[in-house]
Amino acid sequence: MPAEQPRAKPVGRPPHLSLDAIIAAADRILQTEGAGKLSMRRLADELNSAPMALYYHVRNKDELLLLVMENQARNTPRPELPEDPRERLIAVSTTLYELLADRLWIIQVLAGDDLMAPSALWFVEEMIGAAVDYGHTPEQAVYIYRTIWYSIVGDLIIRVNGKHRRSRATGPTYEDQVVAGLGSGTHPHLTSVADRWADLNARDTHRQGLAAIIDGLLRSDTTTQDR
Repeated sequence: MPAEQPRAKPVGRPPHLSLDAIIAAADRILQTEGAGKLSMRRLADELNSAPMALYYHVRNKDELLLLVMENQARNTPRPELPEDPRERLIAVSTTLYELLADRLWIIQVLAGDDLMAPSALWFVEEMIGAAVDYGHTPEQAVYIYRTIWYSIVGDLIIRVNGKHRRSRATGPTYEDQVVAGLGSGTHPHLTSVADRWADLNARDTHRQGLAAIIDGLLRSDTTTQDR
């Protein structure tokens, strides 16, 4: 009787894991713990699997992040946009801000890496298109888009860091204490709002802020010269 031949190792992806399951698990970790906590080992633990099994589906963490961002962008419904260029630019910018505010891990990724979801580029296309329709050249429109984008990212980074600081504080934050201790002789304007400083800083004014920035950019003479 011939000796039993050793079984060949299976080729291909393990049957108990799917790319959709990996993306969904990575999304949960990113939403609850942030981009810094996502690793192939952490993801494998979430899926009750081995880290090496994940590499049947994704090459590395960067590819995984791209897949999750692309999945998010593809599944984000596009709103009805106004015909008026100014109103359209405000609507797209506000939609982008609020989408990212609900997914702050994307800001962490975009601020630290050269990663971009192709399906999210409709935001950029609409913003540049609105500026062109308002009367600016494509070069000026890119400047307008870029300035709005930097404002959105900066605002969200400051807000999330401030939120973390305040959540850890057992009393007034260091910033609030410094403002409260200022004298009216040297800082009269700050002193006049010192007792409301924390409340004023905590207010969500992103809609008004974006509208003001956009109005300034669209009407400013500095954007009428090609850069």
